[in-house]
Amino acid sequence: MPIAFRARRTGALVLVGALFFGGCGYKTLPVPPETIVPEAIEDLRYSVDEKGVTLSWSYPFKTIKGTDLTDIASFELYRAVVALDRYCATCPIPFGDPIVIPGGMTGGDGRRKGTYESALLRSGEKYFFKVRSRTSWWAASADSNIVTFVWHMPAKAPEGLQAAVGDRMIRLQWQPATHLMDGQQLDLPVFYQVLRSLDGKTFAELGTAGKETSFADASVQNGQTYFYKVQSLLQVEGNAVGGGASEVIQAVPIDLTPPESPTGITVIATGKGFKIFWDNSIASDLQGYNVYRRAVDQKNSERIADVPAQYVIYEDNAVPADGSFYYSVTAYDSMTPANESKPSAEATVRH
Repeated sequence: MPIAFRARRTGALVLVGALFFGGCGYKTLPVPPETIVPEAIEDLRYSVDEKGVTLSWSYPFKTIKGTDLTDIASFELYRAVVALDRYCATCPIPFGDPIVIPGGMTGGDGRRKGTYESALLRSGEKYFFKVRSRTSWWAASADSNIVTFVWHMPAKAPEGLQAAVGDRMIRLQWQPATHLMDGQQLDLPVFYQVLRSLDGKTFAELGTAGKETSFADASVQNGQTYFYKVQSLLQVEGNAVGGGASEVIQAVPIDLTPPESPTGITVIATGKGFKIFWDNSIASDLQGYNVYRRAVDQKNSERIADVPAQYVIYEDNAVPADGSFYYSVTAYDSMTPANESKPSAEATVRH
């Protein structure tokens, strides 16, 4: 090679090197300022059904320095798949190349949700997912929390969900799931997760999943409407695979506890009849009192008055005849039908 050509070539390489390494002053990739790097996503969640998996997460709306974010350029979703017979709990998770998902405005309050659905799932495989967010090609968040699950053809939903209401109690009962979603007979254990809602839309898990086909919910308030559904959870080598959910039913627990019996019953004769007094009831749901009377030769008392809750006195001016009479008082609450207390001790006076 001629000397002049070698010299020209060497000079060109030096010039290119100078432009690459010295032109902008950087010798490595630029580091993004902390004011544009999003906080890591911490609420990556998943739900599995017979179609596949749905992933969801909240848009970050703060940077790692605490400044506000108004826009996310994109999300990067990473997936790893490991056969159950090859799974190693201490081995690195073999995440592949990310799936890029478009971002958008954050909404400013962190409530906007990102979602991704995947139907490419195989039985006997353990899946792992994590997600990152980006504000630009060079400003990415740290990894989110990792979610993992084993997919298998899910069990069908339990059927025949019923509720029996009581005093601050709702008892649920249902029929067990016996088949998979594809109609095959179940050959794996199934657990059941009870879910409850106050509006019939947003459900939360109630207690832990179990094998029983009944559940007693004692964390309820009388008069409040509750909505329930039950989901089957197929157990595959210690992993729960979410299956079908039953139809939604609603129930309202009822108050079956009457107020305490009134005390302090006193009867005083007047020129027209008798005045009956008693102590005020402390029942919070008191609706009123019933006053009963019986003659000395009667076995059973008869109700002669219904007194509103704010009064503790009744005047009986319709005494049928001379003789001895016995008076008692009960308290009743605001339920329909009302819960009535046992009668108070009887009080008597000579007419």
